[in-house]
Amino acid sequence: MVYDHKYVYSHIGYNLKVTDMQAAVGVAQLDKLEGFITRRKANFQKIFAMLLPYQDRLLLPHATPNSDPAWFGFVLTVRDQAGFTRNELTGFLEANHIETRALFAGNLLRQPAFMDIQHRSVAIWSIPIPSMENTFFIGVYPGIEDSQLDYIDSIFRRFMSGESRLDAAKIALPGN
Repeated sequence: MVYDHKYVYSHIGYNLKVTDMQAAVGVAQLDKLEGFITRRKANFQKIFAMLLPYQDRLLLPHATPNSDPAWFGFVLTVRDQAGFTRNELTGFLEANHIETRALFAGNLLRQPAFMDIQHRSVAIWSIPIPSMENTFFIGVYPGIEDSQLDYIDSIFRRFMSGESRLDAAKIALPGN
C-alpha cells in the first residue's frame, strides 16, 4: 500500500501536547463555536445537494441515526464502477485549486511503523479495505463563501461530464 507522505506513520508514538498559544486561541474561538457549527452544517448540505446527481459514482456521507454532526469534512468514496479512480478525481480537484485529503483509515498494520510489531491476525484484515484506496474528503470550513461553493460545483460538473479523461497535469491553471 502506498500512502500520501502526510499520512505515513513511520514511528510509533504520540503527539498530544498543546502549546499555551494554541490553548489561548482555542479558548478565544469558543465564543464563535455556534456560528462555526451552523456554517459547517450549511456547507455540508450545499455540497451534498451539488453532489447528489453523482451518487451513482460517488458514495455520499449520511449522518448516523439520532446524530446531529458538525461535519469536519465532506467524505466521498469513489464507487468501484465509477469509471474513474479517487486519484483521478482528486488530481483534477487539486489541479483546479480544491484541496483534498485522503481518508486515513483501515488496517494500521499496513503502516510502516506497525508492520513488524507483534500482533494477532483476524481473518477480516485480509479483505481489501476500499476506504483506504477510494475515499477522500473536501473541507466544509465555515469560512467558505457561496461563490467558492459554486466554484466547487462547477469543477465537479466539469469532471463528471468527461473532463476527467484529461491528464490533470495538463489543465491550465490561473496565472500560468
